[in-house]
Amino acid sequence: MTPHMEPVKDASAWTAADLERDPSWQFSLTAQQQDELDKALQEVNKRGLNFAEITQADFPLPSLKDTLQDLLHELRNGRGFTVLSNFPTDGYDFKDLEKLYWGLCTHLGTGVTQNKEAGLIHYITDGKLAPQQGARILGKPTPSALHVDLSDCVGLFCVRQAPDDPRSLAASSMTVYNEILRQHPEYLPRLYEGFIWNRVDTYPNETPFSNFKVPAFSAAEGVVTCRFHPGWIRGGMKKAEQKLTEKEIEIFDFIAQTAIKNSFAFPLHTGDIAFFNNYTVFHGKEGYEPVEDEGKKRVLLRIWLDLPNVRPFADEGNVRYGVVRHGNMGWTAAEILAGNHQSPHKRREDGIPEVAEAR
Repeated sequence: MTPHMEPVKDASAWTAADLERDPSWQFSLTAQQQDELDKALQEVNKRGLNFAEITQADFPLPSLKDTLQDLLHELRNGRGFTVLSNFPTDGYDFKDLEKLYWGLCTHLGTGVTQNKEAGLIHYITDGKLAPQQGARILGKPTPSALHVDLSDCVGLFCVRQAPDDPRSLAASSMTVYNEILRQHPEYLPRLYEGFIWNRVDTYPNETPFSNFKVPAFSAAEGVVTCRFHPGWIRGGMKKAEQKLTEKEIEIFDFIAQTAIKNSFAFPLHTGDIAFFNNYTVFHGKEGYEPVEDEGKKRVLLRIWLDLPNVRPFADEGNVRYGVVRHGNMGWTAAEILAGNHQSPHKRREDGIPEVAEAR
């Protein structure tokens, strides 16, 4: 794949100063919109629906239509990063919060599973609500390096923030791309070639790591896409008994340092939902002091979303789905309820996931 040698000039290439100067990435719910969410919740509760059974038709939000369309536009065509504030939390238990959050997200995209338990909502905490298996490290008080998740978009709903109010972090991977192009264009061929990625809890006929390389950067129709997570790449290489070369380590370090240098630190309060486009934005968090009191522990609810018409891809099966569709990951709620996840994801002859019709 030939690297795209022009800088990204649209809104997805931003700096912290840009976000501080223009706060249009921030959205806030009104009291009327909060009431509408509660009304939709009461209706699905009357019908006895679990959160995974809720569709957009089950959860009408007419007064939020314009807000959510603007938010979706910002995610797909703008900065790729938004924060929605004043989401209701008081007076709801976690089961109802799951339904409220999931119901809202059905108006943005399609939720997909994100762990080996085929979970559609992942609790990020070091308390009793943390998953008993899988990636328990996600909720630790230690800092989280800037990274991407494996879906089109990730939503992080802050149900309870830690007492010392740690800041979350975001950085434009398109700004990083521009800096690579400006300072080290010789890095781009290796990044476009791509890397193998780790897999977790695969089916018997799936390899423990991707048997194809996923480009860290790629371009289609002049649109650059990032697929870069050092942890998943190193994990895959370890299983394949491979090591990064000195040059590759240099490239990885440059990306990490450039992302940090251009990162934006922001508060994530109770009732805030941060959304990140994983193709254009890295996200992470600062560390915070651990607490023993279960009622004061930080709790975020994470949803992975596929977004409609998110962007063009050089190879959609590889770039969009190559890292997420394996084992119990990357399935929609409808596919889970139908039991489709009991068989492996369908693949092309080269091992890359097939691209199904819009889900």
